[in-house]
Amino acid sequence: MIKVKWWEYDSRDEWVGAIAGDIGLIIAKALEARKGCLLALSGGKTPIAAYEKLASQELDWKKVTIIPVDDRLVKVDDPASNAGMLAKIFLSKGARVVPLGADYEDYQQAGAAADARLQDLPWPPDLVLLGMGKDGHTASIFPGPDFDTALDAPKKRRAIGVMPDPLPADQPYPRVTMTRGAILSARALMIVLTGAKKREVLEGAIKDGQQSRLPIGRVLAEAEQAIVIHWCNE
Repeated sequence: MIKVKWWEYDSRDEWVGAIAGDIGLIIAKALEARKGCLLALSGGKTPIAAYEKLASQELDWKKVTIIPVDDRLVKVDDPASNAGMLAKIFLSKGARVVPLGADYEDYQQAGAAADARLQDLPWPPDLVLLGMGKDGHTASIFPGPDFDTALDAPKKRRAIGVMPDPLPADQPYPRVTMTRGAILSARALMIVLTGAKKREVLEGAIKDGQQSRLPIGRVLAEAEQAIVIHWCNE
């Protein structure tokens, strides 16, 4: 059974502050226990304000490494790059930001390169933060030819290349993404989302569990740790 803890907020500002506070606490505990912290953070517009508030905290950022949970195969300076977004927020604080993707022509080669990069990092992540699309995708685990591989890759595999089918109209790029096993290896798992429609989709996916037709449901069904969900309706 999927174990979840819902946190609900009356305003976007309250939601942003709670997310930043929770991540900051995870970082502080990791630095105290292990002298370092590894975060895997999702992209998109939804969590940016929380990341900016997090970056304002007085933490030992030089000991923090940040990776995107997934990324589009574009150059880091492209507006569509999750790594580029994270770098703009956290590099000036002294954190290390490790890109997951690059503009490879072959998305499967890009996935292999991303996996090799993650194999060099201290594992597991202290936190994986996920978002969710209205269609129920999470990370870049979309329906398509690589869907089952992303879900069922060997535990040692941390990232793969994926080709959503169909490609999202607003971001028509092949991707690299952490596998389900890599996501669920995290010490802490968090989901952030807004809006009544997304909440309805997520609640349905959680209820359906392994029988869910949605990527988020299939990922969370295998989770052994409790999942913290931060939601507001704005």
